[in-house]
This record gives sequence, C-alpha cells and structure tokens, in this order.
Amino acid sequence: MDDKVFHEVEQAHNQIIEKLADNMRSFGTSTTVGRVLGIIYMNRAPMTLDELSEQTGMSKTRMSQVVREMMELNIAERTFQLGGRKDYYQVEQDYYQTFISLFTSNWRQAINKSRHFEQKLKNRLEKLLQTERLTEEEEEQINELLHEIYEWMEYYDWIFRLIQFFESGEVFEHVPKNRSIRGGTHSDE
Repeated sequence: MDDKVFHEVEQAHNQIIEKLADNMRSFGTSTTVGRVLGIIYMNRAPMTLDELSEQTGMSKTRMSQVVREMMELNIAERTFQLGGRKDYYQVEQDYYQTFISLFTSNWRQAINKSRHFEQKLKNRLEKLLQTERLTEEEEEQINELLHEIYEWMEYYDWIFRLIQFFESGEVFEHVPKNRSIRGGTHSDE
C-alpha cells in the first residue's frame, strides 16, 4: 500500500475511534470508555488487556478498570480464545445494540436507586399516618407526599417499560434501523 494511502486510511481509522469516544459522552460515559470501545470495535476481533494497554498507553491496572466498567454497562464481554491463556474482551459490533445497552444500563441504575429510596420513604410516611395525634394539616401534607411518591413510581414503571421496549427490539418495528443513506445524501422528509 502506498505510504500516502496508508497514512490516510490510518488517519480515518483513528478519527472513527475518536468519534466513537466523543459520542460516548452523549450517554454520560467517559471518553476513555468510548476510546477503548472504538479500539476493540475497529480491531474487529477480541483484544487482551495487554493489547489495549499498548494501544492506549494506559497501565494494565487502569485498563482493567475501564474494561470492568464497560462490562457493567453491557457494552463489552469477556470471551474465550482457543489456546489463549489470557482474557480477551470483545464489544458489540452493532451500533444499535450498543446504544440500547448504554441507554438501558443507565436507566436501570436510576430505577434501582429510586425504587429503594421510594420504598423507604413510602414506608416512613405510611407509618407516620398511623400516628394517632396527627392534625388534619399534617395528615394532608403526608398524603400529598405519598401522592408524589406514587407518581414517581408510575414514572419509573414507565421508564422500565421503555427499557423493555428497547431491549425486546420492538422499537425497530416503530423506528426501523435501515433508511438507506449509502452512496447518497440523507434527507429528513
């Protein structure tokens, strides 16, 4: 391959990795996670921590932390390589699935934190309602707070159903993946 062509191809390859890293910020994920995702993605094959450390210039310890975070976000997984003695890591090659994993992972965390908080607060308020010496105004305030909690619970139930909508793939029945834009311009009709 001609040196100029090789340089241009390498530059485009690196720009794609950097764009993936930049896009990860939109999901509230660090550019480091995005860069590692991009490196594995563009490698088109699973990679070891050593290979990733070499590619990024990060220590193996830091790389291990990044890969663990990626696995928690469901955008990377450990994989077996026949004859290999090291752990290999791969990422989803489907952009849509990566989006769904990031989207649902972040919202699942929010739901879990909120449900625990809501349940504790609801129990405390319901216990307060059983107090015999409540004034009418106090009882009204407690009921208003309980009403707010029930609204939160409905909201988080809606988010949970939205997560299921994405994870089941039903979203693609309503918003299809493919609108051909190859070889032409994309138009928003």
